[in-house]
Amino acid sequence: MKVLIVAATEMEIRPLPASPKERRCNVSRLITGVGMLATAYSLTRHLQQNKYDLVIQAGVGGSFDRDIQLGEVVFITSERYGDLGAEDHDNYIDIFEMGLVSPNIPPYTNGRLNTPLLPIHEKISLRKVSGLTINTVSGNEKTIQLRKERYNCQMESMEGAAFHYICLQENVLFAQVRAISNYVTPRDKSQWKMKEAIINLNNWLIDFTELL
Repeated sequence: MKVLIVAATEMEIRPLPASPKERRCNVSRLITGVGMLATAYSLTRHLQQNKYDLVIQAGVGGSFDRDIQLGEVVFITSERYGDLGAEDHDNYIDIFEMGLVSPNIPPYTNGRLNTPLLPIHEKISLRKVSGLTINTVSGNEKTIQLRKERYNCQMESMEGAAFHYICLQENVLFAQVRAISNYVTPRDKSQWKMKEAIINLNNWLIDFTELL
């Protein structure tokens, strides 16, 4: 089985060792760069030249949900855009409300980019959560409250929606997994658990790929 592990930065998957000889699957890596544009360009270009049985996006992210523990690894089964739209005075309207894109024309389902769950996903024994993709990480109370109330997603990242969009459009089997490095609060890096999140993420990746 050919597996591609995609990450925005090398730091997020640096502890992941090279695929051992005894592993039954062939694991490759792709570092895309940070954000939706870098992810879209790098992953699309790579998939045009290579074929995989499974593509995994791995990284860290912030959680809106305090029931999720810092350092926990989660399986993001749906994504949506958090800041792709327009400001209308004091209101925000997204691209679907603006009528620029239909929320129910593929790859969208009710404005979401969902992971089609197949038998292989049953091996991902992680909490299933919803993701919100943004260009500017939430860092003040007003923005955090707006996004929590409007989208009711459990975590945020800067690449997830681009990854889902590309894989759905290219008909590629995929999964997005992330470890929670911090809660989405006014920015305070002293409270983050980045090291623990990266260790847990990579330990999970090693265990999961050994199952394949």
